Amino acid sequence: MRLIFPTSGGARILGKSINDVSVHGSIGYLPEQPYFYDYLTAHEVLDYFARFHGLTANDRRARVEGMLKKVGLESAKKIQLRKYSKGMLQRVGLAQAILHRPQVVVLDEPMSGLDPLGRREVRDIILELKREGRTVLFSTHVLSDAEMLCDRVGVIVGGKLRGVGMPGELMEIKSHGMEILFELPNEPSNFPLLAKAARTGERYRVQLPEAELYDAFDQLKAAGARISSVTQLKPTLEEFFMNLVEADRAQAAAVEVSGK
Repeated sequence: MRLIFPTSGGARILGKSINDVSVHGSIGYLPEQPYFYDYLTAHEVLDYFARFHGLTANDRRARVEGMLKKVGLESAKKIQLRKYSKGMLQRVGLAQAILHRPQVVVLDEPMSGLDPLGRREVRDIILELKREGRTVLFSTHVLSDAEMLCDRVGVIVGGKLRGVGMPGELMEIKSHGMEILFELPNEPSNFPLLAKAARTGERYRVQLPEAELYDAFDQLKAAGARISSVTQLKPTLEEFFMNLVEADRAQAAAVEVSGK
């Protein structure tokens, strides 16, 4: 975004150097903590940004109304931003980032401060941008979001890029086993599977190797259990990240010991 400058090296977006000012018209950007003038309304803020892109008054009006509806602020468009929650301000920021229909959208922690409904809406917008053929680059500490949304991820640990690729490529595809969620009408006296299960409310959860899956089904059927779900357990992006962090800590500890 050229808000800070590199000491060396360079970067290209859409085949052009970031030093080429013209490329920035094709980029939408949302910082982690956007700042807007408090006494403007959401409609006024978006109309202000729309003027940067040479839209006519009619086009601006239609585009702004469409963006407010897309980010769920249509009913709050005439309220001054000083009365908005952090999550609502985040939605205004997202709207201004995509207002001019950029080819590349750069989002810094786009779901920061959002409630569950807001997070769902932002995820849907990102997926919609993806379906439209736009490139979305976003940073996040919520690794489940990256795993859910990204075709390609880069993992940075200790300031170094430690892995780049599809989530499935970075993590081992090999299954860790199976998880069965089930309910029992009553607890049978002879039910070995129950000893391995953890209970939450009315449901039991058991994890076991794939080879034991069908034997478990037979036991559940004989006990009259109701199976709610069967899920394959696979490594997550969070586990991959934590393994890198632990490896870095171990290496740092070894260097410290050898230094002493």
